This record gives sequence, C-alpha cells and structure tokens, in this order.
Amino acid sequence: MHFAPDTIESLDAAVALCNTAAAASRSRTEELADVDALLALLDRFRYSGRRDRDEPERLEVLATRARLRALWRLTRDDAAAEVNTMLADARAMPFLIRHDGYDWHLHATSLDAPLAERIRVETAMALLDVIRDDEWERLRECAAPDCDGVFTDFSRNGSKRFCSVRCGNRVNQVLFRERGRG
Repeated sequence: MHFAPDTIESLDAAVALCNTAAAASRSRTEELADVDALLALLDRFRYSGRRDRDEPERLEVLATRARLRALWRLTRDDAAAEVNTMLADARAMPFLIRHDGYDWHLHATSLDAPLAERIRVETAMALLDVIRDDEWERLRECAAPDCDGVFTDFSRNGSKRFCSVRCGNRVNQVLFRERGRG
C-alpha cells in the first residue's frame, strides 16, 4: 500500500478530528470544546485557507466530524457514494497548488471556502485514493471495547487493531490478568 503524502496527511488529519469526540478521545472529554482547541488542531495539521475563528465555524466542523466518523463504519461501496456526495455538494474541482512549504499537491476547493467544507473535501479526496486502491479495510475502528476511536492502518501487513498503543496495552493487560486467574 502506497499513498501520496497529501493523502496520508489528509487521512491523519481526519482521524485526529474524528478522535476529538468524547467517546474516542484519550481524555474522554470533548476535545474541541472551544474555538481555541479547533485552531490548535488546524495548526497541527497545517490547514490552509480561510478561518472564521468563531463558534458557528466550530459547530460546522463538529457536524463534519460526525459525518467523517460515520464513514469509517461504511462499506467501500457505500463510502464511495458518500465521498461522491461530499465532492458534489462542494462543487469540487481538483487543481494543483503549492503553498506553505508543500510541493505540488491537490486541492479541490478554493482557500476561501468555509473550513468545514474544505475539511470534507480534503478528506474525500484522500478517500478517493483509498477506495480506488481497494484499501478500504485499512480504515478501522479501535478493537478496544471501551474505545470509539478510529484509525487508518498504514502498517505493511495491515494487522493493526487498536487506535493507539495505549488501547492495545490496556486490552493486553486485561487479557494477561484473565489468563493469570484462569
């Protein structure tokens, strides 16, 4: 499995956004509780373009987060339909661009489009590659019973089961204790 760097970065950003929800976050609290938290996430993933820096924008991003989280539960064919819908709703038209130290890469919305729309379209563009390469099974939900986290398995053999080392260790520790009692 080999994806372009901008595809990997978009998938990583989508996973990070999805895992800010209380049920999926490490803190078990809403991690985008205010505009400053949203801005910190955007800075971490170097989202370019317009930022309104207000509560309506944050709420739109939270709605986008719910929509993206739902994608991880879809089949490849259903995901393809949702990706097409996200691109059509934004009237996406791919173009090459260089900015902020990045070499040529794809964008499909203008830099002044609303933030939530840009997030949906950038994620949809990355998911196009995942679907086309028939790697949909690499998008997974964490196998830990007490975690709602999602992740993209970029491992060579595609055997990753947990969204983080923390979840894997926690589950393995429970299993180890159960074996010791048995």
